[in-house]
Amino acid sequence: MIGTVAVVAVGSVLGTRAVTSARSAPLPADVAAPTDAYAAQLVTGSCLATLPADGEVDRVRVVPCAQEHAAQVVGEYAFDPAAVWPGQDGAHTRVARSCVLSDAEVEAGVRAITWAPTEAGWSRGDRAGLCLAVPPAPVTGSFVDGTAVPAG
Repeated sequence: MIGTVAVVAVGSVLGTRAVTSARSAPLPADVAAPTDAYAAQLVTGSCLATLPADGEVDRVRVVPCAQEHAAQVVGEYAFDPAAVWPGQDGAHTRVARSCVLSDAEVEAGVRAITWAPTEAGWSRGDRAGLCLAVPPAPVTGSFVDGTAVPAG
């Protein structure tokens, strides 16, 4: 009986690690087809079909950048793995400092928003922040390579 319990416990731990690994495996910068992904899988270049409401972000719909999209990851910020939790405002401030849009993007009404780890995520080891470019209306193309244009 003890052997069975040990196997179940190990299986449970391995299963949890597999799910955690799948949730953090990075996507390609430009996906080939629309896909649902965890925020932790996003990289510079990821295009989002819609922008989630303010607050904690878990899953998003990622689309090829050639398709109409509402936002794009244009930068990543890596906190020091040994850093002390800076507080939510401090985390967003640090990510925002690394988030720079071009003058042309700002003139076109593109705004930058940041996604930073929450305190709960930080306690689980999340040390990544994202900078997203959000145009006033959906676009096709990429802000990263300068090909973003209004959709339609």
